[in-house]
Amino acid sequence: MTDTLRRLERNLRAVHERIAEAAARAGRRADAITLVAVTKTVAAETVAAAWELGVRHFGENRVEEAEAKIPAVNALLGGAGQRPTWHMVGHIQSRKARDVVGLFDFVHSVDSAKLVAELDKRAAAAGRVLPCLLEINTSGEASKYGVLGHAGPTDPRQAEGVLAVAQALAAAPHLQARGLMTLGPLAAPEAHVRRSFQTLRRWQEFLSERVPQARWEHLSMGMSDDFEIAVEEGATIVRIGRAIFQSSS
Repeated sequence: MTDTLRRLERNLRAVHERIAEAAARAGRRADAITLVAVTKTVAAETVAAAWELGVRHFGENRVEEAEAKIPAVNALLGGAGQRPTWHMVGHIQSRKARDVVGLFDFVHSVDSAKLVAELDKRAAAAGRVLPCLLEINTSGEASKYGVLGHAGPTDPRQAEGVLAVAQALAAAPHLQARGLMTLGPLAAPEAHVRRSFQTLRRWQEFLSERVPQARWEHLSMGMSDDFEIAVEEGATIVRIGRAIFQSSS
């Protein structure tokens, strides 16, 4: 076994153990949580090695990097049934919608009615239905994307904004609303991080009542620094990069 495989195996084992422990604390099953390994700046060969260790879901932040990496990884794996599920987890410019539809199997970062319309048009042209998550900014940080929603659904203005994009997503014939996504606040106390994830869960409850024609079952939240809190607060998808692919210290 190469050093890369040993490192990945060790890191993945630790991440899975931490997910399982967090799930147990919350009275949840660990197999209810999907691990998306975020491969930003990670070489295609290393991604293929992670596949060999059992990872099946991978995430990319930028279309430009994904355009080269995804075909390279798929070529390394080769053969029918050997293709990972690729998640777009970063911000999407409308002009990149066609590329996103061509590259990815699941989109986490739908944050405007304009983007909904563009993705729907491109998915229709490609003859496919694309599963999507609505991104909500639950931290209130100006540096983050997502429909503003840090005050929660009891705030009328924020409820109106979130509802407008959610309804557009639910009505798009070539997109499939599957849930919500958020980013926790950076370098914040645990209580603030936890509140951000609790707020996303409140939005899930709100939209399940107000837009019941869509499926809002997924909560994509939690990264390397905060995924255990996210699991405790109900995450069904965690997006982890550094904790999996970092080099040994």
